[in-house]
Amino acid sequence: MYQADKHGEKGVGVMDQLKLQGKIFNSRLLTGTGKFRDKKLIEPMLESSESEMITMALRRVNFQNPQENILNYIPKHISLLPNTSGARDAKEAIKIAMIAREAGCGNFIKIEIINDMNYLLPNNEETIKATKFLAEEGFIVLPYMYPDIYAAKALEDAGAAAVMPLGAPIGSNKGLLTKPFLEILNENKRVPLIVDAGIGTPSQAAEAMEMGVDAVLVNTAIATAEDPVMMGKAFSMAVKAGRMAYLAKLASTSKYAQASSPLTDFLFRGDKA
Repeated sequence: MYQADKHGEKGVGVMDQLKLQGKIFNSRLLTGTGKFRDKKLIEPMLESSESEMITMALRRVNFQNPQENILNYIPKHISLLPNTSGARDAKEAIKIAMIAREAGCGNFIKIEIINDMNYLLPNNEETIKATKFLAEEGFIVLPYMYPDIYAAKALEDAGAAAVMPLGAPIGSNKGLLTKPFLEILNENKRVPLIVDAGIGTPSQAAEAMEMGVDAVLVNTAIATAEDPVMMGKAFSMAVKAGRMAYLAKLASTSKYAQASSPLTDFLFRGDKA
């Protein structure tokens, strides 16, 4: 495999790993726990997808009811990424993050602050406030945000370990509707860029990785598939293919056709003048 820096330079024989504030992951596919028709599908999905980090809402952690406790369906070697789903402002997000750490979910936290119930778009301003506070408290903060270059820079300055812009509204499966803005963020990033929300097909995940983003988070498209385990595998392959294509450096496009071999010259070889 290949090792790439932010400019895509590669070194043969070195694992191409995702690094989040000192934590190393071999997979660039993050997954989620929501919307599975059967929680027992989560473990085999993680195995087939090779995902090493999974996000979950704190409300799914239920120590009083083992059958409902989402932690009982996640293998111990998988890194947990609790999210602040339900938070409407920075204060609520901070409270949820603190509870998650006290519950033993570790230091990773995905900030989700949403007070728009129609489109579920994140509140960047409140997200920046929560990121700064939690980063200072020792959390490894991954904020979900609307792709805006000024907000992304502010999140980096606030101590975000990665920035997670949306590709399309949550659960929409519409793909990379924000692609031009994702490209701007990717060109100017100082921390890993993880596309979160909206990716609905493996081909869309591959497209994101071909851009040079560092990872993608996919939940709905896997969990609501007829076969989530097989779909997890499909996304794993797509993410690897997209990453490899990025490292190989894609061929340039051209306005006009360009023949890949001589057209007619061979017909006149040996002709005398």
